Amino acid sequence: MEMISLVTNRNPRISLRILWVDFLILDMHLHKTSRLEILKHLAKRGHHVHLLALQSKKQYHWNSDIKITAIPLRYFPVISMVFFGIIVLVYLPFYIIRKKPDFIIVERNTPFFGFLWKPFLSRFLGFKVILDIRSTPVDLRKLWGYLKTLQFNISVRIAKAMFDGMTTISNGMRQELSKRFDIDPELIRVRSDGASTELFTYEENAHYGLKLRKRFGLSNKFIFFYHGALGRSRGVMECVKAIMLIKAECPDSVLFFLGSGPAARDIERLIQKNKIQDRVTVHTPVDYEDVPKYIAMCDVGIVPLPNYSRWRNQWPLKLLEYLAMKRPVIVTDIPANREIVGNNECAIYVPSSNPIQIARAMEFAYKNREKLKDWGELGREIIDQKHNWDEKAKDLENYLLEVKSRSSGW
Repeated sequence: MEMISLVTNRNPRISLRILWVDFLILDMHLHKTSRLEILKHLAKRGHHVHLLALQSKKQYHWNSDIKITAIPLRYFPVISMVFFGIIVLVYLPFYIIRKKPDFIIVERNTPFFGFLWKPFLSRFLGFKVILDIRSTPVDLRKLWGYLKTLQFNISVRIAKAMFDGMTTISNGMRQELSKRFDIDPELIRVRSDGASTELFTYEENAHYGLKLRKRFGLSNKFIFFYHGALGRSRGVMECVKAIMLIKAECPDSVLFFLGSGPAARDIERLIQKNKIQDRVTVHTPVDYEDVPKYIAMCDVGIVPLPNYSRWRNQWPLKLLEYLAMKRPVIVTDIPANREIVGNNECAIYVPSSNPIQIARAMEFAYKNREKLKDWGELGREIIDQKHNWDEKAKDLENYLLEVKSRSSGW
């Protein structure tokens, strides 16, 4: 197979063959965008990239140079994951012998018994395996939470013993993993996510935002906006309570949710109970390419993650996308948000996800409407300088070249 030449600062004319394995259901999972973006930008840098994932009910189409093998498998909790592990166990040896990848990058939610052959095959074929961790377990409810935590712990311990490297999403998470699993933090590379600076551009989407405002009857409203998973521990209910508290001070303010999840019904019940249909809207998720249009509609984005251990060291993609769209943000003062925004004025920090504190931040943004444009410009600068996908792909490429140059594992 003829490979595309690539010139880098570290190693000229090299192109890596990368297989990315992820228990990712392309027609269901909202978090797929960050995975697909990093692969797309690795391909743009000349690497041959192949994604092994799943599809549940319909075929997923992605317009890029990456090859996707989407295994048709209906989703059932636990059962689907076990079947995917069996498929990986059978599929990968044939793939490796035929395609001879340089790297296999595996997400932590993939069953690791599919990699039991790794020490034998890698000894003869020379490929490297990297564990990529985007999140520690966040759904900790009873038995399901226990099983997910157990699977995560086993995955990291297997990677420590058998794999060739590990990447994770933030400095805080790197320190957390280092402490929990007794790993030298220097051996864990931070690979944070970015935002698409081509897709998330306010100037290209502003007219769509005006059309959406008109469509939803919000043309003269001040819109607070949240998009993504509507989980019960993500601070979304507190946002609804907060918008109710500022009815007198900010009479034309509204809250718009774009997403789905277990808290959606709770929000709808709260709307019905308090008769606030004119102040809170819940809209089902839209295609990734349409998200910027909805962000363009809003005045302020919200990332209300509580100060829980499972959120402190995450890397909220929605925060990056708000900033890329020049929207100032209300964020809880946790390391996950501080690491991205720092002390820049594009963020209004709240001490916690308490509704009263969120309400104060909403009122502050509302009363400083004339400053929002300048604050939004600062947010876009952060994305352009630090958190665009081109830079993220370059960072990962450099790490892979570093690992490739090693004679052995960690």
